Amino acid sequence: MAAGLSITSEGSQYNGRMTSFVVLSCMMAAMGGVIFGYDIGTSGGVTSMEPFLKKFFPEVYRKMKEDTKISNYCKFDSQLLTSFTSSLYIAGLVASFFASLVTGAFGRKPSILLGGAAFLAGAALGGAAFNVYMLIFGRVLLGVGVGFANQSVPLYLSEMAPPRYRGAINNGFQFSVGIGALSANLINYGTEKIEGGWGWRISLAMAAVPASILTIGAIFLPETPNSLIQRTNDHERAKLMLQRVRGTSDVQAELDDLIKASSISKTMKHPFKKIMQRNYRPQLVMAIAIPFLQQVTGINAIAFYAPILFRTIGFGESASLMSSVVTGVVGTLSTFISMLVVDKLGRRTLFLFGGVQMFVSQIMVGGIMAAELGDHGTIGKGYAYIVLILICIYVAGFGWSWGPLGWLVPSEIFPLEIRSAGQSIVVAVSFLFTLIIAQTFLSMLCHFKSGIFFFFGGWVVVMTVFVHLLLPETKNMPIEKMEIVWREHWFWKRIVGETVEGSNKFEAA
Repeated sequence: MAAGLSITSEGSQYNGRMTSFVVLSCMMAAMGGVIFGYDIGTSGGVTSMEPFLKKFFPEVYRKMKEDTKISNYCKFDSQLLTSFTSSLYIAGLVASFFASLVTGAFGRKPSILLGGAAFLAGAALGGAAFNVYMLIFGRVLLGVGVGFANQSVPLYLSEMAPPRYRGAINNGFQFSVGIGALSANLINYGTEKIEGGWGWRISLAMAAVPASILTIGAIFLPETPNSLIQRTNDHERAKLMLQRVRGTSDVQAELDDLIKASSISKTMKHPFKKIMQRNYRPQLVMAIAIPFLQQVTGINAIAFYAPILFRTIGFGESASLMSSVVTGVVGTLSTFISMLVVDKLGRRTLFLFGGVQMFVSQIMVGGIMAAELGDHGTIGKGYAYIVLILICIYVAGFGWSWGPLGWLVPSEIFPLEIRSAGQSIVVAVSFLFTLIIAQTFLSMLCHFKSGIFFFFGGWVVVMTVFVHLLLPETKNMPIEKMEIVWREHWFWKRIVGETVEGSNKFEAA
């Protein structure tokens, strides 16, 4: 692949190319996304399987099968059922802060290793569960694994990638999430047909496959040059790793910037306190706003409960699982498209285009369900397939915008001195609002009915306006020079100050 040059504000150049070493390392690290996606797909699929509901959530099973008076929108409204899904995110929320300490003190690699090992233990426990408490404890272990992986993997990918390819490499995390979810949907569709009603055990236990790959692979992962410099004074070792990562011996300009950033970071003894300072205000706002807005798109409500939603509008058990496979394929393909174009079109263009696409599809789904689906009975098959198509359009919009970019942008905007703390805030906010959405969605569906889509559609408008006004473009900017985009932004320069007069403007090859 041709070499790429990135020109910093000081006039120096970063030499390097996309090496096979970087590609293989990032592919292995991105398995952290596969375990996250697999869990999302599995939890949504098994909660629509009748044998699973009958064993662990008999009250939900009774309402679904026997209660003819209850509304279509309320059949699955159970706090215990939503606790099964959301318990993972409580654990992930807490684990992300411990992961920050591990990532900062010991490096990105140990956090990835711990994440894989915890997820592996949770998968084994879930597959062997014989009561709801064992099931939920397994979910807690899965949450610890996802908390460590989501904190460390996006950082790892952004630090390993050359600046001009950082978007594509980092979007590989969300692509891996899509691969994991799609794999889970396919497995759910197959295991649902197993006679004897124990197929859900295979769905839960198969999470051990990507977790094993991640755990074993993490042993062989190289540490990032950024982390090596941050944790040691061995600049020669970091230089050798940087030369290997970039595929060239001429890395002095980038190494100097990494050393400078590390020197600043070592003066910061309390990164969670430092990130509250005025000069880090843009990063703090984005660390909170982007993961929050990513969750109120409603995507995780669709991902967790897609089979339940499709059953609500009239699909059978098998058809609802197949519909989830279809949406999984669409989401994965759209994320792959995002990987190809994000470093050409930029982050803002994809955010804005995806926002409009999601809003239109959500309003149309809400309109059809309001007009055609009452509290009892089903909508016509034709309308049901239109709803499926519109949800696919919505998933595609998310897949090339807020899905991958919600992880990419936060992972590339933090200075080294607050990077681990900032990423922990991103993960914690993401898990907090994922937990809230997961725990409340079935109740919201029961009370809002079709209005749930208008609710999420309204948030999509808010987030699209937010990006248009407050998010600067970050494509091609070296990660250790990212402060320039805030100093040149119409709003944030009032907070952090304008770029020093006379400094060279950033350019990209």
